[in-house]
Amino acid sequence: MPLLIQNRGLERISATAELFDKYPHLQENARTFRSKPLVDVDPKCLLYVQQREFAATTPADRSGAVCIAHCDGSSTWSEVPLLVKAVTSLSNNVSKEGRLELHLVGGFNDESKTSHKLSLNILAAFQKQKEDIHLEICCITEMNDVVVDGNHRPIVYGIGVNVKTGDVFPSSFAHKGPAEELRSARTFTGEQMVDIYDSSRGLVKIGPCKWSPNLDIAFWLSQSDDTILKYLSTSPMAEPPHFVQHMKSTIRFLLEHPNPDSLFPGGQPQLYRRTERGDWERAVQS
Repeated sequence: MPLLIQNRGLERISATAELFDKYPHLQENARTFRSKPLVDVDPKCLLYVQQREFAATTPADRSGAVCIAHCDGSSTWSEVPLLVKAVTSLSNNVSKEGRLELHLVGGFNDESKTSHKLSLNILAAFQKQKEDIHLEICCITEMNDVVVDGNHRPIVYGIGVNVKTGDVFPSSFAHKGPAEELRSARTFTGEQMVDIYDSSRGLVKIGPCKWSPNLDIAFWLSQSDDTILKYLSTSPMAEPPHFVQHMKSTIRFLLEHPNPDSLFPGGQPQLYRRTERGDWERAVQS
């Protein structure tokens, strides 16, 4: 079935500007969304989803399911079916009512039009799914763009979802765990989209991962911040302030662990569960 907007099938589009021209209410929805106050999410009620990761779960009252994902264009056509399956598999167990809704946020009006290409691919991939999927929020490309000091930047860099209510909101995250560096290393070395959360057991599952020793990356630790931005980012002028430090810590982690097998004894994943205090702790394999 086609992707639905106000219960009508989305027509074929060749540009995001065309989408917003055809469906003006999507512009208004995007303006409303990006004007919401930025929420600094409490780590004690947070599962952070990094690049090329997704997580799906259900609320305590088991009235529905939610999935959040960070797509970067690495393999959109194979990723979108995984996301839809994650939600439908949980929804089939908890509720026969409701509908599948898509909230798409991210990108900006970048010079290379990378965001536009990714956004169109994501929309096209959802169009190919057999389920009816209703596009609700579409705060992408030109609708998520602001010019600062002559440079285009995203307005919204991160989003959060309240699992109990389904509310989606602009967010910032001081904590990006558990196992932030390991998960970043996995993405840095080219691994694909992965489901990181076992909702039935409340466990974050990481790995096992594979990468080859590459001592050449130590070169980047001696370079200036500007050089790292220029060569390790696809949008150097639009990165958040923590980008360079994040890249350096990821490279250090890879240099400290040239053989990832040591991180996964017996070839088993690293597991993390939430404590009564709300923190994540390493769980013992059963």
